[in-house]
Amino acid sequence: MTVVLLLSLPSTASKHPATEFPVICHRSFSAKHMISSTREKIWLVFAVTYLFQGITYSEELRRMKRAVDPAALMNINELITYKGYPSEEYEVTTEDGYIITINRIPYGIQNQGNPASKPAVFLQHGLLGDASNWIANLPNNSLGFILADAGFDVWMGNSRGNRWSRKHQNYSIDQDEFWAFSFDEMAKFDLPAAINFIVEKTGQEKLYYIGHSQGTTVAFIAFSTMPELAQKIKFYFALAPVTTIKYARSPVTKLLYLPEKLLRGFLGKREFLPQTTRLKRLLVPVCSHRAFSRLCRSVFFSLGGCNLKNLDTNQIHVYIAQTPAGTSVQNMVHWSQEARSGKFQAYDWGSSKKNMEKYEQATPPLYNVEEMVVPTAVWTGGQDLLANPKDVAILLSQIKGLIYHKRIPEWAHLDFIWGLDAHLHVYDEIIDLMQKYP
Repeated sequence: MTVVLLLSLPSTASKHPATEFPVICHRSFSAKHMISSTREKIWLVFAVTYLFQGITYSEELRRMKRAVDPAALMNINELITYKGYPSEEYEVTTEDGYIITINRIPYGIQNQGNPASKPAVFLQHGLLGDASNWIANLPNNSLGFILADAGFDVWMGNSRGNRWSRKHQNYSIDQDEFWAFSFDEMAKFDLPAAINFIVEKTGQEKLYYIGHSQGTTVAFIAFSTMPELAQKIKFYFALAPVTTIKYARSPVTKLLYLPEKLLRGFLGKREFLPQTTRLKRLLVPVCSHRAFSRLCRSVFFSLGGCNLKNLDTNQIHVYIAQTPAGTSVQNMVHWSQEARSGKFQAYDWGSSKKNMEKYEQATPPLYNVEEMVVPTAVWTGGQDLLANPKDVAILLSQIKGLIYHKRIPEWAHLDFIWGLDAHLHVYDEIIDLMQKYP
């Protein structure tokens, strides 16, 4: 069902009279329905373009830019220091030549001292995210800062292809070869590179791992296929875990059911939803405006569902400034294959010959979560449109080292990183488990 909401642009924002346009909110979409609504989407694009013209060069836009939280336009390092915490940044080269950025908060404001004596914890963001996901809220409600203040040495990853990990030893981002990766390579190369770097840098043999969304996907792959890497993990904390998306109900995942050729034609060859400074500087003030805030929220939360009452609405423009941070089209195609197959498996290269070259078998190998022997705690949301409870139930039955599981009925996909009550429902429990499993 499609619900069309009408918004009016205040007359003070433009010389044009107040104009109404629809914001498409979702309940339940089919791929067929989404494709058939082309006229509605075209009308929406023209309407939004018309409104943008009315404010782009106006005093209203200049006022909006002045009112924007400066944190919305900062990089990760700046965001950490802006909130009063120490920050370090490292570039780590993976085995296949990608150069990924890792951010570090070595100690907190409330718990300073030598980081060498503090337990290390690695946080890995989800699909289209970056390290800012863990530090976007106020310090008392951002997991990265909470852990630092609790006495941990906090490390945060950035997956290949996002805004902060766009370098390679041999390829540039203008070459197709750079973008020939999916979450397979993130698990096989990015995670080992990051974890081994942290172990070497800190001198600690083991660390804690916290993943959200795709950050759990790569962990389940890495820890089940690389036992030597799994031995370096004290405890694995999985927030809104995703391995299969057979039952996912979000509008975005419905698009993944398009035939692969059509999907590639629609998305292109290289990067998907890249974050640019120019786009950020336009979107942040515009999405801060009351006339566009609902539209921005509708698009932004279309992947995993929306639980607005649990979000700081004053911070949404900060979230939008940092996310989406970009990934590869091939990664999205891999998720499309997951949706259509209903299986947790490696990337299908499109032919038996190519699969034989990559895997020595004609079809992509399945990932076996049961092979993972890491102590694990899981938190899930009852209203999560991406990590659907049905998919989660299948996953939970496969985790041999499951120590703890908590389902939060009213939570959607992003509550785990930005929810106002995340400290109460999840973060405090993570710290308790860390203290129990030192």
